[in-house]
Amino acid sequence: MKMITAMVRPSKVDAIKTALLALEIIGMTVTDSRGFGRQKGQIERYRGTEFTVEFLPKSKIEIVVPTEKLEAAITAITEAAHTGEIGDGKIFVSPVENVIRIRTGETGKATL
Repeated sequence: MKMITAMVRPSKVDAIKTALLALEIIGMTVTDSRGFGRQKGQIERYRGTEFTVEFLPKSKIEIVVPTEKLEAAITAITEAAHTGEIGDGKIFVSPVENVIRIRTGETGKATL
């Protein structure tokens, strides 16, 4: 099993959810966050005064998938989140040793 952590534009979360559901990948955690990468923030104007917004709004999506669905999930996320502009985001993949469903005590892939 693998954990996919994707940092994406908040406006792309629904498209990513739809793309993953089409692959029968269910269950995700979405956290609103702020950050910056190569964008290095942006300049805003308020009542004629310029100021820099250093941390831009992002959404952090966490999904645990069976290893055999990993590449399909990454492709779906990439295609759904892509705009071609700086700030589209990043995807991180980490190994998951075990998953335990608290309600039943089940472990492993059966819990996904």
